[in-house]
Amino acid sequence: VFSIVVFGSIVNEGYVNRLDETQEHCIFNRNRNACNYGITVGVLAFLSCLLYLALDAYFPQISSVKDRKKAVLSDIGVSAFWAFLWFVGFCFLTNQWQASKEEDNPMNEGGDAARAAITFSFFSIFTWVGQAFLAYQRFQLGADSALFSQDYMDPSQDSGMPYAPYTNEEDATDAVGTYQQPPPADAFDTETQGYQTQNY
Repeated sequence: VFSIVVFGSIVNEGYVNRLDETQEHCIFNRNRNACNYGITVGVLAFLSCLLYLALDAYFPQISSVKDRKKAVLSDIGVSAFWAFLWFVGFCFLTNQWQASKEEDNPMNEGGDAARAAITFSFFSIFTWVGQAFLAYQRFQLGADSALFSQDYMDPSQDSGMPYAPYTNEEDATDAVGTYQQPPPADAFDTETQGYQTQNY
């Protein structure tokens, strides 16, 4: 959202002209590079956000441990890189805005758009730093859990398993003998009640 505000403000109201000129110039000290930088960084940051949003939605379906690790590490690196680019953009736009002359824009057109671009460039620094921090926490969590674990653990060797592992019935009869059902613990007197037991 911040990147849309930055490049949208510059595209819409970032170019002005004097009364005696027909050609429009960048509002930031008539420096076309300042406007180009703000637009380029804003558009690329927006596309990068969409890419990593799609990757985040697809992340649970990634089965390879190496691919998961690469995705999280790239998230850390890209977020830190964008935080740096937004810091450079904030400094560059602020410097060029302060150096702007009143005679270049006597009617003060686009002033709000320029201030909005500078303000949201500043907010973007902390947004991307926060994103890098969250990605680093995810990496640490994955390193401590099974998210990036490459060691296979046999479930039958797990000491916390509440039941015995399954054994084949044929193997059990060879070792123990023929299976017989034990008599019930509360056996009743069949003679007095008139019941007969059946052998299965």
